[in-house]
Amino acid sequence: MLYSWFKIFHIVFVMSWFAGLFYLPRIFVNLAQETDQPSIHRLLLMAHKLYRFMHILAVPALGCGLVLAHYFDITGNWLHIKGIFILLAVVYHIYCGFLLKQFDQQKNQHSHVWFRWFNEIPVILMLASTALVVIKPFS
Repeated sequence: MLYSWFKIFHIVFVMSWFAGLFYLPRIFVNLAQETDQPSIHRLLLMAHKLYRFMHILAVPALGCGLVLAHYFDITGNWLHIKGIFILLAVVYHIYCGFLLKQFDQQKNQHSHVWFRWFNEIPVILMLASTALVVIKPFS
């Protein structure tokens, strides 16, 4: 029963965290296009609030995943590969914070088109992670 609760919380927190990973770069697309200062200020405020909330979601998502893997003895080479994709998601999350600081300092170097492509990375990470969990190759 405890296993099921950890699994439920893991899934919910991962979905919520990834919703932020999907949405924050969309805000960056708008920031890269915007020239109106009040709009830029509003978008930056939204981005900062979302980024802080994403931290709150990422920690229990990762924590529940570690508990599931360690205490419930989930094993297999697929899990190690999934760990790589999760590490990449964490790096992506941190890099979003770096990009947000660049917007704060008005030092953004990327176009809205670049951010549209950048926004596809979490889709690939989520797809790969989910496929590894469902298919469990290399077991």
